[in-house]
Amino acid sequence: MDFSKFLDDDFDVKDWVNGAFKVVQNDAPGKADAHAATLVMKLQLFIQEVNNAIEETSIQALQNMPRVLRDVEALKQEASFLKEQMVLVKEDIRTFEQDTVQSMQVLVELDQVKTRMHLASDALQEADKWSTLSADIEETFKTQDFAVISSKLTSMQSSLAMLVDTPDYSEKCVHLEALKNRLEALASPRIVATFNSMSMDQAKLFVKVFTEIDRMPQLLAYYYKCHKGQLVSVWQDLSQSELSLNQQLAEFYDTLLSTWHSQLQWSSQVFKKPYEVVTVLLIQTLAAMVPSVPVCLSSAVERAAQEQRLDTLLELHRTTEAFGRGLESTMLPHLGETNLLKVNELVSALYDPYKPFQLQYGDLEETHLLIQISAVPLERGEVIDCVEELSHSVGKLFGLAGAAVDRCVKLTDGLAVCGLLRALKALFTKYVSDFSTTLQSIRKKCKLEDTPTSSVFQEDWTSFQNSVRIIATCGELLRQCGDFEQQLSNKILGTAGKYLSDSYSPRSLAGIQEASSTDRKSASRNPWLEYNYLQRGNMAEYSSLMEVLYSLKEKGTGNSSLLAEPRAALTRLNQQANQLAFDSVFLQIKYQLCLVSKMESREAGGFGESYAEDLPTFSLSPQEYITNIGQYIMSLPLHLEPFVTQEDPALELALHAGKLPFPPEQGDDLPELDNTADYWLGSIARATMQTYCDAILLIPELTGHSTKQLATDIDYLSNVMDALGLQPSRTLQQIVTLLRAKPEDYRQTAKPLPRRLASTVAALRRLTY
Repeated sequence: MDFSKFLDDDFDVKDWVNGAFKVVQNDAPGKADAHAATLVMKLQLFIQEVNNAIEETSIQALQNMPRVLRDVEALKQEASFLKEQMVLVKEDIRTFEQDTVQSMQVLVELDQVKTRMHLASDALQEADKWSTLSADIEETFKTQDFAVISSKLTSMQSSLAMLVDTPDYSEKCVHLEALKNRLEALASPRIVATFNSMSMDQAKLFVKVFTEIDRMPQLLAYYYKCHKGQLVSVWQDLSQSELSLNQQLAEFYDTLLSTWHSQLQWSSQVFKKPYEVVTVLLIQTLAAMVPSVPVCLSSAVERAAQEQRLDTLLELHRTTEAFGRGLESTMLPHLGETNLLKVNELVSALYDPYKPFQLQYGDLEETHLLIQISAVPLERGEVIDCVEELSHSVGKLFGLAGAAVDRCVKLTDGLAVCGLLRALKALFTKYVSDFSTTLQSIRKKCKLEDTPTSSVFQEDWTSFQNSVRIIATCGELLRQCGDFEQQLSNKILGTAGKYLSDSYSPRSLAGIQEASSTDRKSASRNPWLEYNYLQRGNMAEYSSLMEVLYSLKEKGTGNSSLLAEPRAALTRLNQQANQLAFDSVFLQIKYQLCLVSKMESREAGGFGESYAEDLPTFSLSPQEYITNIGQYIMSLPLHLEPFVTQEDPALELALHAGKLPFPPEQGDDLPELDNTADYWLGSIARATMQTYCDAILLIPELTGHSTKQLATDIDYLSNVMDALGLQPSRTLQQIVTLLRAKPEDYRQTAKPLPRRLASTVAALRRLTY
């Protein structure tokens, strides 16, 4: 039996009893009483054992208690004794401090006196040394041994440091500086010769000498002057040669790069900071060039033809950038050993000449693009030639736009995005204007605005076919504009996106400054990548650039609105093309309908009028003008079939983007909107019916016969509409109802119809209403 469970904190009597009887119930169900008696007996025996153990332990504890009490008492006495000893030690320490404090004070004062005596002794020795050195220096100068002279001057400088509090200290300083100047003047010819001959041993000697006399900057000035003079002389020879400016710069940059490598190798064995020394040499050389790079750039750009200025600038910048990349690749592994401020100065000295042109990039690009697009012909003598030129111009337009993006990236590293967008807007505006002018010219050549001079019906579908090609061209413009805008967004974000910090917040100058300072604190800085002419030259445009980049990053390049205005202009252009196609189809119908009022008025009062009035309606036939129109409309589906069968995504895009005049009336079924050909057919049919109604209302007078004839003509047109699955317009149905009404029933018939229409038709029929 397991009695350990009695020790558990959560012991439960019921659970223990149930557990004890569980086994018996499973093995021998009828022996529960015997098992209970056995269990009780075992528990009683266990209780007795526990009682014995407790009693035994209690006896042992009582026997040990006197010994424990004795040990506690002994420990207490030892603690009291220790406390008394500590008090005595403390008292001894206090007594010792009181007895020795005066002696220690005397020792401190003696030490101070000793220190002052040593200082006075050193000062007297240095003063004596200064006097000795001053007396000997003239003899030393006569030896022209720069190392000895430098050693003497160094010793004098050390002596002078001990004589700060003497009355003639300033005079001694002036004297020492004069001696240093004298040594520098004495050594200058040898220094120049050493740097010209690249004598390493002599150079090391002079570095040691000038370091000892604290004149290292002056020695470096000699070094810069010697090599800068040689490099500037090379540039002057190049600038006077017959070579182009680009070739001059390329050769000079090659010279600078080879100088960098050779001087770095030499300087590494002479100077402590060779990379900084050679960097400063290039900075000073670039600043001393005569004629300067900015002057040369301005002259080259001004001499170039207007359309070649940007290309000239790009070519020169490409040469400079190649030199910059060469320098960067050589400096990059050793940036940690270089003074980054000096590298920044070098980068600025190299690229700053292009800064004025980069800041004007938008204007330069706009001028360039307008010249280029002006050379793209759109207008030709024949309509078919105009259509061809319009089609070919799409590729040329987006070729120019793509080239402009490339130029922006190459010249400004994407920083001139705002100027690029302005230039692209000007390009598209000019192109849309020329395209629109050409469409107007095509309208005149197709005589869409002319007044009909003949009633002869001439069915000619050439203008419509040309118009469809123009619509397809507009669709290609819209498609390529969408693709170009996506590519432009990706290019901008991929190129200039590196300038957008994660901490930037829109329209917040603090956000820009915080981003800049965060970038400056970056551990892995590369000044060649940090050059930013726009942030230093035009902060307002830089803020606009940040907003553009932020918008692209937040909305995604697929939802950008960089070319919203050009897209809207191209959509309007597409609308013009759709209108041109519509007008070219509707032209002959319009010509025929314009003759309605004249034909009806000519018939009024003609021969046999009284006889004709008595003829039944079914004996009348539709007139030629309306049958011409009916046949023309019936042939429309055949000519509109290319809209359905032709697989041309550009045409489909343009047709869906364009809107036709005479939309369906409110409440009409609009199944035609799902099919472009049906949409066009419906629009032309509605235009025909609306124009027909307007022409009817312009008829001066209707006789009885002409009224019946006109109603017959309208019925014919309604039948044509039914045959095409189209509904006659409400106005046309109302007019024919009023025309068929008998004079005596006219008032009753006109009651549910528009009053103005009823009055007009009554006046035509000379009825009282």
